[in-house]
Amino acid sequence: MLKIGLTGGIGAGKSEVSRLLASYGAVVVDADRIAREVVEPGTEGLAAVVAEFGEEILTPEGALDRPRLGAVVFNDPERLRALNAIVHPLVGRRSAELEAAAGPGDVVVHDVPLLTENGLAPLYDLVVVVDASTETRLDRLVRLRGMTEEEARARMANQATREQRLAVADVVIDNDGPLEALEPRVRAVWDDLRRRARAGGAAG
Repeated sequence: MLKIGLTGGIGAGKSEVSRLLASYGAVVVDADRIAREVVEPGTEGLAAVVAEFGEEILTPEGALDRPRLGAVVFNDPERLRALNAIVHPLVGRRSAELEAAAGPGDVVVHDVPLLTENGLAPLYDLVVVVDASTETRLDRLVRLRGMTEEEARARMANQATREQRLAVADVVIDNDGPLEALEPRVRAVWDDLRRRARAGGAAG
């Protein structure tokens, strides 16, 4: 099994790379998706969040009201730490279950937006960074996601710098161009990852 950490700044195209890798046969462990799953109605995660933050962070239907919870923790590091203390162990446990279900020759891709920020690179055999210039990312966030330029710059400023991400990268996928140029690059990386997995690890 080859464990990959996949990351990239907002607007770089990490989600598209993750989707392509999954379509080729990678076992993708998506930290963001798991973080949503572990606080769905009826879960121990949601019960713990309610116990910590109160019933007011629920919608009338009993689901987590994400905008309301976000407003509580956004500018309060202590409350954010309390939330992370609940969610992160649950995400870690579920991620480990998904990884354990993979076969010995599989490529397991952990899609981790804040890999660089949280110093997680040592957890993986290889770190793959999806890279695009600041200008390209800004354009995508404004044009495709409907953010204002100020919002986009603020979101980018809250993440690691491009240089910090590249410093932890073993493999860089350049996604500065159009979408159709991305697929052959990801395919080439996938072929290399499969070869490494068959060879028994990162070396080779």
